[in-house]
Amino acid sequence: MTLLRTIAGEFRKTLTLPSALVALGIALFGTIAVSLLVASSSAGHVAHATPASVVFNTIPLGTVGAVILGVIVISSEYTANTPDAGGGRQISATLVAIPHRLVLLLSKVVVVIVLTVVTAASAIPASLGLAHVILGATDGEENLRDLIARSAGVALYWTLMSLIALAVTVFTRSGIVPLIWFIANSSLVSVSLLLSKLTSLAGYLPDLAGMRLFAAPSSLAVHDPLEPLTGGLVMAAWAIVFLTASMLAFTRRDA
Repeated sequence: MTLLRTIAGEFRKTLTLPSALVALGIALFGTIAVSLLVASSSAGHVAHATPASVVFNTIPLGTVGAVILGVIVISSEYTANTPDAGGGRQISATLVAIPHRLVLLLSKVVVVIVLTVVTAASAIPASLGLAHVILGATDGEENLRDLIARSAGVALYWTLMSLIALAVTVFTRSGIVPLIWFIANSSLVSVSLLLSKLTSLAGYLPDLAGMRLFAAPSSLAVHDPLEPLTGGLVMAAWAIVFLTASMLAFTRRDA
């Protein structure tokens, strides 16, 4: 019951954070908006443009929203309050209310997982549907299973990236460095992609490994990418390692 109460409390806390709502908005409405924009510009101009080819190429923006959420749920605890509120940090009050640190961190993990999956489950079908209306094209009923699998892959990719971002923020106790790194790597210049030009081992880095969960091989600028199942397992392994290390650090060091 302690865990369930803590999860409920963390849901309320997260959903009252303006920055968390912005993150969810970026993942949801940003993905839909970019899909509409790309579909509109592709209609009648780009041969063989399909809803899937349009939507699954807009995933990086949603990834940015997911990693921001993962960072915010931790960094908000370490942000100093205003002088009028005492200038302290939320983590002190949180640990007084929830002294069991492992329960607290697990609750935050659950909140991130649920919110990210729900957002992906809303953003991707909506984007696919609207892109279909604009393009007047269909991927074919025979590919329905593929669309479902790739949509689930997006949800898994966003979730694992947000959990890795959460774990890194546990170590930094500040959202500045994780936000700069993950946003830049997801949307501007992918360090993993650059490394892949030097060594094939870069394909086992979490972001590149997980790309095949939703991206077609032809859309990736990586030679010989991992298969979806292998890539998903590699990315999940990274997330588990990061989360395990962060839990050990969070439970053993001073607040």
